[in-house]
Amino acid sequence: MIIRPAVPGDIAAITDIYGHHVLNGLGTFEEVPPDSADMAARMAGVEAYGLPYLVADDGRVLGYAYAAPFRTRAAYRFTVEDSIYVSAGQVGRGVGKALLGRVIEICRSKGLQQMMAVIGDSDNAASIGLHKSMGFEHTGLSPAVGFKFGRWVDVVWMQLALTACNAAKMSPIG
Repeated sequence: MIIRPAVPGDIAAITDIYGHHVLNGLGTFEEVPPDSADMAARMAGVEAYGLPYLVADDGRVLGYAYAAPFRTRAAYRFTVEDSIYVSAGQVGRGVGKALLGRVIEICRSKGLQQMMAVIGDSDNAASIGLHKSMGFEHTGLSPAVGFKFGRWVDVVWMQLALTACNAAKMSPIG
């Protein structure tokens, strides 16, 4: 398995992977899967900031991950939010860890300060465990802020310091 930048030819697989999570999981609060054009636009939006949008590839796309601006206001310009989606048949095989590790590495090399994980569902042990194994700390819980599949869903907040707080060495997004 290699971790590499996503290319336009990966959009169909990325769309399928995300669509599965939209329809079957609580890791995203979207309820209608976006089409390929929308996913391509999302990828281009991340790349326009100079941030990583990666796929795990073993001859087919096994999963994808990216870092996007955490919020759009200027004060957040040193903070990103990660997103990771793994193909249903590949969960638990190290794909997510490899993707997240590379996203963290790239964001550190860019001089970014913090990475946030905004995890849908406090019962999402796989994502919470993955982030904890990569050094993220639990920073909060927002109970019942989403409603999906006929039930209220929590959001778990986790955070990773990418660099020591040294404004002289930080680089803003974009």
